Amino acid sequence: MAEEPEHAVEVLTWEDFGRASRLLAQRVADSGYRPDLMVAIARGGLPVGGTLAYSLGLKNCTAINVKFYTGIGTRLDVPVLLPPTPPLVDLAGLRVLLADDVADSGETLAMVVDLLRPHVAELRTVVLYHKPWSVVTPDYSWATTSDWIHFPWDEPPVVGSEVAAAGAEGPAQA
Repeated sequence: MAEEPEHAVEVLTWEDFGRASRLLAQRVADSGYRPDLMVAIARGGLPVGGTLAYSLGLKNCTAINVKFYTGIGTRLDVPVLLPPTPPLVDLAGLRVLLADDVADSGETLAMVVDLLRPHVAELRTVVLYHKPWSVVTPDYSWATTSDWIHFPWDEPPVVGSEVAAAGAEGPAQA
């Protein structure tokens, strides 16, 4: 597993998340892009994608599961696609908005873009945070930072003794 250098930590509160999501939705709307489908990268992209879908009046939503970060500053060598995967044939002709919480290395976003782009009419990406070194520059982002981000949904400990005893993963960024 690759190890990242230590960074300062930026804390995103639920209140800031609400403001950021609304601002991002406004940016998408102002750009004239009208997606037919929201695809959220699980898990961090789920709150982002869901909130944006509500703000944009978009009811057609799905998720794609990717594992990359295994803890703070630790990740797998490459992102891994986890089942289930949305049937790609169902995406033909759709304008898709792909959401995640952060484009850190950008490798997760790049992998999903490469997977979806050949099957859709148009694909745009949206994240809360964009890191300057990301291999992907998202179409829409709320902020750019070099810091590690502590999202409100990262709050430990994991609920449920069976899960906690099994060694639950820490915050994930991709």
